[in-house]
Amino acid sequence: MACKKKDSLSIMDEFKNAPAKEEIKSGRKLRVGIIGTGWIADAHANEMLKMEDVEIVALADLVPGKAKAFAEKWNLTDARCYLSHKELLDAETDLDAVSVCTYNRTHAECSIYALKKGVNVLCEKPMSVTLDEAVEMRRAEKESGKILSIGFQPRMDPNMKKIKEIVESGILGDIYYIQTGGGRRRGIPTPFGTSFIADETAGIGAMGDIGCYSLDMVLNAIGYPKPLTVSGYKSAWFGKDPNYCGYAKDKREEYSKAFTVDDFAAGFIRLEGGIILDFRIAWAMNLDTPGDTIIMGKKGSLRIPSTECWNGSVGGPMKIYSEMAESQVETVIPIIAPPANGVFYEKIRSFFDAIITGGKSPVSTAEIIINQAIIDGIIKSAEAGKEITIEIPEV
Repeated sequence: MACKKKDSLSIMDEFKNAPAKEEIKSGRKLRVGIIGTGWIADAHANEMLKMEDVEIVALADLVPGKAKAFAEKWNLTDARCYLSHKELLDAETDLDAVSVCTYNRTHAECSIYALKKGVNVLCEKPMSVTLDEAVEMRRAEKESGKILSIGFQPRMDPNMKKIKEIVESGILGDIYYIQTGGGRRRGIPTPFGTSFIADETAGIGAMGDIGCYSLDMVLNAIGYPKPLTVSGYKSAWFGKDPNYCGYAKDKREEYSKAFTVDDFAAGFIRLEGGIILDFRIAWAMNLDTPGDTIIMGKKGSLRIPSTECWNGSVGGPMKIYSEMAESQVETVIPIIAPPANGVFYEKIRSFFDAIITGGKSPVSTAEIIINQAIIDGIIKSAEAGKEITIEIPEV
């Protein structure tokens, strides 16, 4: 990709600090509903309750009594409770927004229904399970004129923003190869039951849970070029093993039988602009890490250290490898402190700010549909046993 040029020393100065973000306040309280009251909804409520201009007025969950228990837990005494997203959205006619915190399989259904009701949507990741669903979500967003933002809180990490700044600065030159991914040696997410590991609820496993973050880290940095082809692989050797030591001993038989998604996936993706993306992600493996993220350019390369239990973060100071005055040099990019309120707060706040100002979605479906297309392509390629072409319909 072509990037504008700057003096290399001034570029280094720009990498030292992240600018403070000014928070926007609404002239009235935004009326918000939460659809799905599982554990991720706790994180949404926790951050929303810190915002003086936001009011949680409605909750919905398919499990009888669960929404009410959630309301009591968070002292939402005036929040009305419903048994489905349709009941909530049909009854609450003056909502400004909803958070969709449901199973992966119902992200598309709930988001589309809300958009058609004229309600802005913050949908938790992954955007959907299939590319077809993502296309329908984007279509509903465009037809409604409302905002649909996808819950990628790593975008709010100043270190992630710095990666994009480094690429856009031109110091790496044209990008031609990227290696990315992440992993957990033993990290299949079952403390909250089987919703993450059963196909009927999750649809996709490690790819949808943490793989989407890894893809966004690098694709956002290079401007989200369209994927052309993918050769994919996926497996579930660990999740299906009744002896897997990542499960509680009394749950191993139950969870191994319920496990019907991927615990490891890899893909070799050709992108527009002649860029190669080598991707791998794991919930479980006999390894500490599948490797650091590496962005290779014709003038320099960037190494982004991995973490032991990967969840969309940078594992340590990044390093740029380049040449200066005919010498090979290495430049360390220090870790930047996270926002004072945390990245999850900023994810939600940026969504509300966009509603207040009439601005753009902070995590655009125009980008994340590409992320979803790659995941969808890996699955289809793995099942077909060959490289396939990725085609994203125009919306």
